[in-house]
Amino acid sequence: MTSSLLLPRRRARLRTSGAGAAATGSTAPTPILDRRHPRVVALLRRIEAAAGSDEACCGETGRRDTGSGAALGADDRSAFLRRAHRHIADTVRPVYSVRDDLPVSEVLRRGRGSCSQRLAVLEAVARASGVPTRVRGLLVDGRFWYPRFPRLRRVVPAQVVLAWPEFRVAGPASVGGPATPWLSASELFGSLDELSGRRADGFSNAGAETLFDALSRTAIDWDGTTLCPASGAGCDLSGHVLADLGRFDSRDELFARHGQTLCATARLLAEPVLGRRGA
Repeated sequence: MTSSLLLPRRRARLRTSGAGAAATGSTAPTPILDRRHPRVVALLRRIEAAAGSDEACCGETGRRDTGSGAALGADDRSAFLRRAHRHIADTVRPVYSVRDDLPVSEVLRRGRGSCSQRLAVLEAVARASGVPTRVRGLLVDGRFWYPRFPRLRRVVPAQVVLAWPEFRVAGPASVGGPATPWLSASELFGSLDELSGRRADGFSNAGAETLFDALSRTAIDWDGTTLCPASGAGCDLSGHVLADLGRFDSRDELFARHGQTLCATARLLAEPVLGRRGA
């Protein structure tokens, strides 16, 4: 997550919403999504190898991902992203961090990352496999994180810029044809209504579970369109959204436009502590 409170003074706080030009997404590497780095390539190969082992063990006949997303159908791409999510959840330890600009390769070297950093790992692996990605920028009320810092509420930023990934799993649009749909990270494991119906408890942001981990079991709804259970923690998180900043071709672009890098003093003091603290 990114604090707008601790940004350099030259950056103004964000108070308005509105999407810019339509983002087409990309598979290209970026400074954050350095998908050509050997560590990212090795991670992709491990996920592919695990998929092959599962198919051999369980007798699955579906096509295995070969690293070329263009050769796969939408179902194959979605299945690959789910496998990648599970692998990242198992191998990259969740911690807090103020470094949203940290390259994915460095997150993998450390073996730990924040929710935002682990989502970036998933994006980089998707791009490395040929699946285009983009992000939706959300300005989230800092009070959403109060349950995680009950004794430190006074230092929690008032607003946080969140990069929420989207994946183009249906392949490129045909010439003159309709635009292909994008799959939000919220829907990797099913539609929001399906996910909300599987369990009564949504995401409370109060325990050890992070947004990244919660994707696999419950609906994460930033728009308030889901039929959430009446009991338990809600899956409708729209009440925490202060502004929709629109879609961007990459998280690098989102942070460059709306602020990402904290002031040097904040990074120096906070990162060594938060970067090792379990989420």
